[in-house]
Amino acid sequence: MSEGFKAGDIGLRAQKKILSRMANKNVAKVFIDDTAASLLDNVYKLAKVYTGNKKEAEKLVKNIIKVVIKLGVLYRNGQFSRDELKQAERFKGRFHSAAMAVVSFYEVDFSYDRHYLLTALNESRAAMRQLVQQHLTDKSLARIDSVFGFFADPNFLDAVFRKDSEYREYLGRIVADMNRAMDEGGM
Repeated sequence: MSEGFKAGDIGLRAQKKILSRMANKNVAKVFIDDTAASLLDNVYKLAKVYTGNKKEAEKLVKNIIKVVIKLGVLYRNGQFSRDELKQAERFKGRFHSAAMAVVSFYEVDFSYDRHYLLTALNESRAAMRQLVQQHLTDKSLARIDSVFGFFADPNFLDAVFRKDSEYREYLGRIVADMNRAMDEGGM
């Protein structure tokens, strides 16, 4: 065997590759609990109605699942350094702030602040990219950008958070799932 060859590295790459190709509900259940699955189902419904495009909504949710699975594989295999684990905590904090803002903007009339939410989402994206840039391919990084790009679209946010929004029912289901996930410690 040549220097630098590690079977563990090959195994990890194989896991990420196989799981990314099998990003469906059955594989996702290993990494994603029922609450998160419900949240993803409701995100799919909102994206489908908003875009009017079933394939685009499916791609969005598949990209979310692939990223979550890859993060899970990396974490469970101890691939993050001490500094990267600190970065993961920063990401978690920023993402939690964005999630809390979504809940607050839905539950409290006239509290929607596009600038705050865009900043929180863009900071979350940057923190996640910094966390995984040494571990994932450019294609996976593009998936992260695609997911955050969808949710950080000002037109999407304005349409969803308008008081008389046609998407309010879908947002309500998402917020209920987010509240449940936060109560369970999963978000």
